[in-house]
Amino acid sequence: MKATAMAHPIQGLVKYHGMRDDIKRLPYHDSISVCTAPSHTRTTVEFSMDYEEDTFVVDGEELDGRAYERVEAVVEKARSRSDAAHTVYPVRLESENSFPSNVGLGSSSSGFAAAAMALAEAAELDASRQEVSTIARVGSASSARAVTGAFSQLYTGMNDEDCRSKRIPSDLHENLKIIVGLVPYHKETEDAHREAADSHMFQARNAHIHEQIAKMRDALRNNDFEGAFELAEHDSLSLAATTMTGPSGWVYWQPATLAVFNKVRELREEEDIPVYFSTDTGASVYVNTTDEYAEEVEEAVSDCGVSTTTWNVGGPAKLLKEEKHLF
Repeated sequence: MKATAMAHPIQGLVKYHGMRDDIKRLPYHDSISVCTAPSHTRTTVEFSMDYEEDTFVVDGEELDGRAYERVEAVVEKARSRSDAAHTVYPVRLESENSFPSNVGLGSSSSGFAAAAMALAEAAELDASRQEVSTIARVGSASSARAVTGAFSQLYTGMNDEDCRSKRIPSDLHENLKIIVGLVPYHKETEDAHREAADSHMFQARNAHIHEQIAKMRDALRNNDFEGAFELAEHDSLSLAATTMTGPSGWVYWQPATLAVFNKVRELREEEDIPVYFSTDTGASVYVNTTDEYAEEVEEAVSDCGVSTTTWNVGGPAKLLKEEKHLF
């Protein structure tokens, strides 16, 4: 059986860092994000006796090594939940991104979310998006939130009943514009998560993260733009402090990243524009502002010497019609 799904990547607002279980991908604490659109990943999967082995292709390149293993973990979790006879056959999975990958724009989140959604359909699972989020999670914890879409929270826990993603109701999507300042710099998020707990800043981050989660939920529910994105900006700095003080001393930010930071602060402090920066594990920058100021902010960010695009809030992962199949 063949199925195709699409999912949007996430911008972390209160980000998780490090995992208490690398196999089940159970994070140490909750996390909150917003999906970004129209950026997306489209994925087609098919179980068939005509295939000799499981094959995974992303943006035209066949996966192997660790990348293959991560996709295989999602496939096997879907298989384990299915009673459909055809899931014993090999599966072919092909995926395409509409935006650059491995530059800090959440491609793994949309990739595993789209894969999990398509696999659930192809495996004939009667699963809610919250349940599908637990399948996606074993590929990438952030992808759980890409399954449920918009503003979502991934809850920590030791099992799939607890560690799943749920939507947070908010009307901020109506006025939020996300200007992306693209800074092409390859990064390895998985390595940073693996050594997170070795940073002397890790316990300090964990000590305040629960309050950050509570404040972010409250700001989103109350449609408090300044409150939500000021928190997101500070959380980005907290995350960077932890990654930079780990054993490998990861420094993802580049001169262009810092130039965008400074420009955002200048716009906010000197021109009173509601605008805040945010980064995930990477050098590219999300610049969050309102519809009224989006054009002015994008022009200012572009003047920093980076390519820009403006995104909106994206919805949950969804199935596509058969004419959208990639093969």
